[in-house]
Amino acid sequence: MAPPFVFPSDLKDLEDSDDGLSLRVDSSVEVSSLRPSQVEELVKGVAFDLSDRELFCVEEQDVFDRVYSLVRRFTLLPPSSKFNLVETLRSNLSVLLPNVDSLSRASHSSPSPSSSPGAAADVVLDIATRIASHRNALKIYTFFLFTIALAEESSSSDSSGVSSKVGAPGRKKNPTYAWNWEAQRGRIVNLIANSLEINLSLLFGSSDIDESYLSFISKCAFSLYENQALLKDADTREGLGRIIGTISTKHQRTQQTCASILHLIYRFDYTVPHLAELVTAAEEKFGDGCLAIALIREIGRTDSKDYLRDGVGAENVGRFLVELADRSPKLMSTNVGVLVPHFGGESYKIRNALIGVLGRLVAKAYKDVEGDASSKCLRLRGKQAMLEILLERCRDVSAYTRSRVLQVWAELCEERAVSIGLWNEVATVASGRLEDKSAMVRKSAIHLLITMLQHNPFGPQLRVAIFEATLEKFKEKLQVMEPSSTSEDNVEADNLHDGLAPEQGESISDSCLLSSEEQQQMDAVIPEIGNLEQTRALVASLETALRFSRCITSLMPTLVQLLASTSVTDVENTILLLMRCRQFQIDGSDASLLKMLPLVFSQDKSIYEAVENAFITIYIRKNPLETARNLLNLAVSSSIGDLAALEFLISSLMSKGEISISTISALWDFFSFNVSGIVAGQSRGALTILCMAAKSSPGILGSHLQDIIDIGFGRWAKEDPLLARTACMVLERLSEEDKDKLRSTNNKVFSALHSIITGSWIPENIWYAAADKAISTIYSIHPLPEAFAADIVKKSLISVFSCSGRDEVYDDVSNGSINIMSTVPAAKLGRFLFIISHISLNQLVYIESCIRKIRRQKLRKEKSKVEMQAVDGALAKEVETQSINAELGLGASEDAVVDSLSERAEKEIVSGGSIEKNLLGFCAPFLSKFSRNLNLLQKFPELQASAMLALCKLMIVDPDFCESNLQLLFTVVESSSSEAVRSNCTVALGDLTVRFPNLLEPWTENMYARLRDPAVSVRKNAVLVLSHLILNDMMKVKGYIYEMTMRIEDEDERISSLAKLFFNELSKKGSNPIYNLLPDILSRLCNQNIKEESFHSIMQFLINSIKKDKQMEALVEKLCNRFTGVTDSKQWKHIAYCLSQLTFSEKGMKKLIESFKAYEHALCDDSVMDHFRSIISKCKKFGKVEIKSCIDEFEEKLNKIHTERKEQEITARNAQVHQQKVGSLEGFLANDKSSVENVSEVGDVINPSIDGKDISVSAISPEGHDAKSEESCVSSFVRECEPDDLEVQSPKTSLRDSQVGCQIAQFYNFLMSGSKDAEHANTFKMSSKEPDNSFLK
Repeated sequence: MAPPFVFPSDLKDLEDSDDGLSLRVDSSVEVSSLRPSQVEELVKGVAFDLSDRELFCVEEQDVFDRVYSLVRRFTLLPPSSKFNLVETLRSNLSVLLPNVDSLSRASHSSPSPSSSPGAAADVVLDIATRIASHRNALKIYTFFLFTIALAEESSSSDSSGVSSKVGAPGRKKNPTYAWNWEAQRGRIVNLIANSLEINLSLLFGSSDIDESYLSFISKCAFSLYENQALLKDADTREGLGRIIGTISTKHQRTQQTCASILHLIYRFDYTVPHLAELVTAAEEKFGDGCLAIALIREIGRTDSKDYLRDGVGAENVGRFLVELADRSPKLMSTNVGVLVPHFGGESYKIRNALIGVLGRLVAKAYKDVEGDASSKCLRLRGKQAMLEILLERCRDVSAYTRSRVLQVWAELCEERAVSIGLWNEVATVASGRLEDKSAMVRKSAIHLLITMLQHNPFGPQLRVAIFEATLEKFKEKLQVMEPSSTSEDNVEADNLHDGLAPEQGESISDSCLLSSEEQQQMDAVIPEIGNLEQTRALVASLETALRFSRCITSLMPTLVQLLASTSVTDVENTILLLMRCRQFQIDGSDASLLKMLPLVFSQDKSIYEAVENAFITIYIRKNPLETARNLLNLAVSSSIGDLAALEFLISSLMSKGEISISTISALWDFFSFNVSGIVAGQSRGALTILCMAAKSSPGILGSHLQDIIDIGFGRWAKEDPLLARTACMVLERLSEEDKDKLRSTNNKVFSALHSIITGSWIPENIWYAAADKAISTIYSIHPLPEAFAADIVKKSLISVFSCSGRDEVYDDVSNGSINIMSTVPAAKLGRFLFIISHISLNQLVYIESCIRKIRRQKLRKEKSKVEMQAVDGALAKEVETQSINAELGLGASEDAVVDSLSERAEKEIVSGGSIEKNLLGFCAPFLSKFSRNLNLLQKFPELQASAMLALCKLMIVDPDFCESNLQLLFTVVESSSSEAVRSNCTVALGDLTVRFPNLLEPWTENMYARLRDPAVSVRKNAVLVLSHLILNDMMKVKGYIYEMTMRIEDEDERISSLAKLFFNELSKKGSNPIYNLLPDILSRLCNQNIKEESFHSIMQFLINSIKKDKQMEALVEKLCNRFTGVTDSKQWKHIAYCLSQLTFSEKGMKKLIESFKAYEHALCDDSVMDHFRSIISKCKKFGKVEIKSCIDEFEEKLNKIHTERKEQEITARNAQVHQQKVGSLEGFLANDKSSVENVSEVGDVINPSIDGKDISVSAISPEGHDAKSEESCVSSFVRECEPDDLEVQSPKTSLRDSQVGCQIAQFYNFLMSGSKDAEHANTFKMSSKEPDNSFLK
């Protein structure tokens, strides 16, 4: 019998010297030195011996040595030899396993009684020998097969194309994988797994299985599990799982296997799902969850700080727990208690995983309805506890955890695992998380609300009014059904409302609630629901539905705010939520969706696409008539800002083909009143949409030009005057061909435009907007707009001043505004001022457009000339001539002439010298003089608004007129009582700055002063104007920018948001100008009287906009230097607060330490010290030990200096108080000295009157001397003589000096002790009031 085989630690250890106790290699063959034919013969010989002889012949020395030699160099073997060797070993092992059962039968069959004792002993010995041989053979086959597998996997991981080194020189090299190792690997692993599942106690005895055998197989299995490519093979993965599961469960090696599995989990993330599958399979196959329980408990026992240090490992452990909970929810639910303490740990990844585990358990572990009442009660309690934990975790300190728990709630809602009783609580939590500071939490909250709407159990309509009416009806019915004398039923109904049992809550289907048709017919008969209990359940469900509907409705303001979020995901997901709310008819969802229209101007493409997709989903239908109706209704109800956004969208959709020709035709039908029931407002809305579509496709207007004129300026315009304005806008959008056609064939339109401007049929509130568009249309389509506009001005001028001749008009205008208001109506004069100012502005635009046309024509001529010369071959000569002309300055003469003409034409609009040629020129002085009469204009605020607006327009046209009236403009904008006037002038200042920056530059401070205006609209316009000028580099950022920073804390939320948006955009320019402005802003804000909270908020916002480390480090030094020379403690606190808001790097901390001398004197202040302590607490998070030691030393130094400075400050304060007291004492002594000089040595001293009362002082009898006061060294008493007289008697004393010394000593002691004793106070009061009599008391 061969010696037993002992598993070596390494394959080569089998070559060690044989000790006779175990099977070892006697003589190995060096396969690498053999020729291919010899290798093939060797393999065939081994295969023949293993196949032809007994299975356990492998333990024979000769066979064992040859197999070892081949296995040792297995990677060098040819593919065919590999296949033969592996197949032989595998087949022998597969045949060996069933023979173990035969050993069982042979061992149970005892020798017959007739046989001799020797024969029986031989049989027993033979069975023991066979068992030992089978055991040896099992070990050897297993060892060699696993060794081959490890070698092959190692070889494949090193190189996928290693060639055999034993081939002939001229033979083509064969790749290693030509023999399909993947298929062999799976069969080998599964075969070894089968070997572990047989009754190994027959081979190894009833005691524990050979430890080395199981350890070797386990080690190899876990080693193979580390190969990611291997785990992709399902057969191999399943075999390895069976091996590990059998060893841990059947053979009771749970602790060792648990440690190995955790090692894999921590190191290799790709093994996590496969290991969870392995653990679950072992529990299902053997009915024993010991491995899963051991893993759960080991994870629970691990210190939470370990998970904090190893983030990757914690994440892998979390994934494993979630996978295990998903696959084995019941097992996890019984052991989850050991994991719950980790909710208090610092690792958010573990908390996230536990939340996922609880979510899986709630969804899967409690669906079993079997069992008695007590078990059901326990399950419900466990589920309720988990749900409470999930709700509590919504307020976790980590944003990742808060986001994850909201995702879990969404998953539970999708799986309908949330009962109706808990529905509103979850909705409330999600609503609160919409205002979370983390974008990912807000995203998860929005997704949860979308899911709750999509899977809500209350029906397809969630209008509050419908639920309220339905609930009221059923409450009335319930009151009728309930006995009036029973109060217990009411209590039960309340309990039912507070929390339904999950089964009952989930069983209420949508059929119990009213359908949409039934909800609309509330006056109909209430359908019969059933008995009393069903009615109670329905009422409770309706109350829950009503609360849910109100909860979602209340979110609309928050969702509108999220549409303005800087986070792209916030905007996109909010639009999706609003779309879902609209689908379920949530109140206010339509109005909130309109707020998304301005987002089409966003620079982020994804936001624009989200808005566009939502717009198409809401308004674009397959039916063109329905689409047209949706669009025109939207246009009618939109504001000016929404119309601009709508125009952008319509134009874009028109160019993309999303709006069909059929829809355009339907819009024309609506405009032309070809659809029944159309009113003038809807016609205007249709024309507005057509005007928007014409921006990208002007050709759609030409075919209906006559309809536009007839309807837009006809009788329908009198019903809806805005229709005329819209028609003017459409005429401006005509193509050039249509404009030429209109000029040549139709004069009716110009008469209509003239009537709009000079007529009186349009209401005052609409006339200005209509006249604005009419004048613009005239300059757009009229062949001679100047002449037509001049005629309008003349007629308007004559109409206003009621003069027949031009000279009379000129005289009235020249005389100014002395008596004008007595003869001219204010409304008429306001229209006149608007006409002249708007025509002058349009004339300026027209001149610029003519100049552009001239230059374009010149460029076209030059281009055509160059092309012709190129064809004629004279290009080179012409180019040379042009270059010579350019050098001589001749080429620019034409451009100079054009510029000169342009400048002259612009100047003649307002400042022309000839009245014959300049109709507007003589109106400008009148307007200027009229605007200066502030006393008159204050009586007519609307007229003042028109006058100032007209003045600003004329100032924009002419620089000389602008310069002469700037003082007036700033006077009005600062002193006018009208908020509208100040607001309009503020906007005009921005336009003037763009056109004449040099003229407005000296007035920069006055422009910034508008930020302090008491009116909200003025401040808002000032913020918008200054933001536009600064961000577009039309105004330099100066020291007055601190005024803008104060608007960050404006009482109006919109202004505050605009200011924050400005600084956000400013921080993106160049190298962040805020970095350079911050020190100056700090110094100026310190001198302003603002609240400390506002200062902190402003500086925190500004500092957070600085992201670069170098700028932060430089700011540390700048702020520290600002302590130098500052003695005001308020400024110390402000500077220290700014320092505490900086993000400190190692360099920044070093600069702070180096600048210690600059702020050393400020450390006596407690607030300053608190800010430095916060800096130190933040910097202690640095990882380097050297930095931490420096920070600790710096902290000790700060505390020491703070203590010393504090003591010095207290000492100085005490010395100052003492000095004040000593000064008071010296004054008292000087006072007493003068009193002594004025008193006679002997005799009575009488003060004739004190406060109108006579007081007599005379000598006192000796008994009065015995009553002398110890405190004052004076005996005195007061005797009331008469109601009006008060007599004070004191002894006459010859020792005046001693009495004076006594009083001085007493007064000094009082000063030093600060005593408040009443007797002392009275004594000193009398002494101070009557210093002349002090010696007599």
